Amino acid sequence: MPGPLSHIRVLDLSRVLAGPWAAQNLGDLGAEVIKVERPGAGDDTRGWGPPFMKDKDGKDTSEAAYFLSVNRNKKSVTLDISKPEGQTIVRELAAKCQVLVENYKVGALKKYGLDYDSLRQVNPSLIYCSVTGFGQDGPYAPRPGYDFIFQGMGGLMSITGERDGQPGAGPQKVGIAITDVLTGMYASVAILAAITHRERTGEGQYIDAALLDTIVAFNANQIVSYFASGRVPVRWGNAHPQVVPYEVFPAADGHIILAIGNDGQFERFCEVAGCAELAQEARFKTMSQRIVHRAELIPLIAEVMRTRTKSEWIQVLEAATVPCGPINNMKEVFEDPQVQHRKLRVDIPHPLGGVAPVVASPLRLSKTPVEYRLAPPTLGQHTEEVLKDLLGKSQADVDRLKSRGIV
Repeated sequence: MPGPLSHIRVLDLSRVLAGPWAAQNLGDLGAEVIKVERPGAGDDTRGWGPPFMKDKDGKDTSEAAYFLSVNRNKKSVTLDISKPEGQTIVRELAAKCQVLVENYKVGALKKYGLDYDSLRQVNPSLIYCSVTGFGQDGPYAPRPGYDFIFQGMGGLMSITGERDGQPGAGPQKVGIAITDVLTGMYASVAILAAITHRERTGEGQYIDAALLDTIVAFNANQIVSYFASGRVPVRWGNAHPQVVPYEVFPAADGHIILAIGNDGQFERFCEVAGCAELAQEARFKTMSQRIVHRAELIPLIAEVMRTRTKSEWIQVLEAATVPCGPINNMKEVFEDPQVQHRKLRVDIPHPLGGVAPVVASPLRLSKTPVEYRLAPPTLGQHTEEVLKDLLGKSQADVDRLKSRGIV
């Protein structure tokens, strides 16, 4: 079966992470994605290495792992959009696409006549998605934005990190550019909704996707708890404000997560841990009492947890249906039997030799599954193909564009 978006063509004028992530999602679902890049340079992330992809002989190529992570299922076309002839080609491409994704600064494409109002003149049904740091309006709209800044500004770092009074206390960012990734996901959802609307009505529309909006929304129940109570949420490190014990404990050979969510689980934990008497004490018997007496309980559990290895604990706790889990590094993640069963690593043959290793899409559709059709492209790999097959350019036209540095 063709992918659910196999009837959709996407013009990807974005770079780095948020916009490319959205476009990759659409490509995974079957859309034809044409990625426009600067001649001779390309997407910034092509150079964000090491590490770089290895060729069949195990030698580094020019393709950075960062670029590989977010640009599969795309065709690369090099095009200088600062030149009038390059702008004309973008308009020709936009006329043949259903979706456009861009992440230029607010107003930057207007001077080239490539903003939404201009392009909908040549394609009224175009879905045009702009990804920016602060959105298209407001006092901060002109500012550039970076994930780290948004994690702090949007409140996430105020609830992430060890709690005050503990060793290492202080705000902490998440270990990936989570604001960009989430914005790409929200943009994908918005684009899919706009495609559905377009197919019912024939209308295109404009999508304003902002990193600040995304990270504020991501705070979810923490924000609504603040609205409801007036109490500002604080950092709890690896602990939970309303569930005890629900945190990381040192085992004999590393660390393990305990996530005990009810009284029955706590009783079973104490039984297999050899401390059944704890579950019968009035101060620990119920969740509300464990919360009140957290400071007394946690050191007792920590002492018990140090007596066995991670694997020993996981074996006995899982047998007793007590929620627990390891803290894996990336190597251990892909050694996990469940991860291997789900085939979460995908190796795509690459034109430079060897394979491009990527993480499988978590989108699992029974009738129209994700396909890994194209490895992340080399710079300009598909320029001639797109110009000739889609826009009807002759070889002489392509040669002339190359000689003038347009492509």
